[in-house]
Amino acid sequence: MKISIRNYPNRLTCCIHTNYMNRKYGYVDWPEYGIKGLGPGKHPPFKETFLELLENAIQSVYNVFNWIWFDRRTRQKQKIHIDRWDTWSMDHTLAPIILPMLVQLKATKHGAPNVDMKDVPKELRATKAQISKYGKNGETDPKFFERWDWVLDQMIWAFEQKNRDHWEEDYYGPYIESEDSKHLFGHFEWTDDEGRKAHQERMSNGFRLFGKYYESLWD
Repeated sequence: MKISIRNYPNRLTCCIHTNYMNRKYGYVDWPEYGIKGLGPGKHPPFKETFLELLENAIQSVYNVFNWIWFDRRTRQKQKIHIDRWDTWSMDHTLAPIILPMLVQLKATKHGAPNVDMKDVPKELRATKAQISKYGKNGETDPKFFERWDWVLDQMIWAFEQKNRDHWEEDYYGPYIESEDSKHLFGHFEWTDDEGRKAHQERMSNGFRLFGKYYESLWD
C-alpha cells in the first residue's frame, strides 16, 4: 500500500490591513468609523486607510491567479495504490493508519457531535431537561464534550488492541508441553475465558462506535 494525500488547496490571500487591525484592536473590537461615539474620530487614521487600499489592490491581483489555478482545485490531491496483500486482512492493514489519526483528532479537535446517551456510561449522560434545552436552542450540558472524549477513547483503545498481534495471550497461563507421546500438543495451565470475552466485547464496541460516528470524525 502506498498513500499520498496532500494538504487542502489554498488561495492566495493578502492580509496586510487585516493583520494590522487585529494586532492593534483585537479580532473583534475594530472601531466603526463614521458612527458617533465610536472610533478615534469620524474618519480612520491615514495608515489604516492606506493599508486597506493596499490590501485590496494586492488581493485583486491575487484573485487573477486564484481564478486561473487555485479555485479550480476543490479537493486534496490523492494518490493511492493498493497491493493485493493489503486486503488479505484489511482490518489489520487499516488499524495502524486509523489509530494515529484518532489520537491526533482527539488532541486537536475544536468541537463535538451530539452523542447518544446509550453509548456512554450513566455518569456522563444528560438529564431530560438538559436534552430538552439542547433540542430547543442548542445549549450544551456540562458533560457534552466529555461524552465525545469518552467515545474517542473507546475507539482509540479498540484500534490499539487491533494493532497488538496476540492480545489474547493476556488471558492464557503458562503453556505446558504434553508428556504423552501420543499427543502432539500441550495445553495452557489456565485460561481466563470471561476476561478474554469482555476484552473482545469492548473492542467490538469501539469498532461499532467508529462506524456509528464515522461522519463525526472532523476537526
